[in-house]
Amino acid sequence: MMQGFRSVEGLQRFISVFSAVRNLFVAPHRKSSALDSPQRPLLAVYLQFDMQMAAEIDLQVEQYAGPEKAEPRGLFSSKMDSGIEDVLLRLLTALGSPLDVAVLGTSILRELHYRVMVGPQGGAVIAALQRKGTSGKLVESVAWLRANYGSEIAVADLARDVGMSVPSYHVHFKNLTGSSPMQYVKAMRLHEARLMIARQSGTIATVAASVGYVSPTQFSRDFKRHFGRTASEEAKWVQQHLGEQI
Repeated sequence: MMQGFRSVEGLQRFISVFSAVRNLFVAPHRKSSALDSPQRPLLAVYLQFDMQMAAEIDLQVEQYAGPEKAEPRGLFSSKMDSGIEDVLLRLLTALGSPLDVAVLGTSILRELHYRVMVGPQGGAVIAALQRKGTSGKLVESVAWLRANYGSEIAVADLARDVGMSVPSYHVHFKNLTGSSPMQYVKAMRLHEARLMIARQSGTIATVAASVGYVSPTQFSRDFKRHFGRTASEEAKWVQQHLGEQI
């Protein structure tokens, strides 16, 4: 983040506030909100971590002095150092030129991943990559949920697939992601629905069904509880403010 503040609902329902000039790594679909004003809006860059690229870098890092061992986590923050600042500036500059993107884009992204992995939070990133033991099973389970959130999901089946009891699965899942399995699935469905509404990808009922909701009424209640306004209000806002850009 370069400017502004963001609050993120963390483990045990605590709210953490992160200010400018920090690296903030958040598990997908963790509830967060900006604490800013029109005069000083949130200014940040969002990048999805490329796990394949990170895995390749991890193989090289392991040959040298790697980060200390750590458990994978769904949320962490650290002060942005000069190395990350430099590579991020070069990445943003390159985005202004299609030629620079074609020639330099991958190498700059690779360097950014490397800087993160050898930084203060590198151990947690690598722990997630290695997918060993209980943590590894949970990482794979979360990956499956992200790919299948629109399907009918039973926690008992998820627990059985990783060789755990349902109570144990709940505990380990929450330690990793900060939420229960079904809360995590619900958040994924709602965030995907919000993206579909922004893209004007059908009626509210169609969007609800496509992300796994059987009841449009329940979808509307959950949407308002999560985002602070109904799906219909969201659709109207998108049309008024972004209609010409979509």
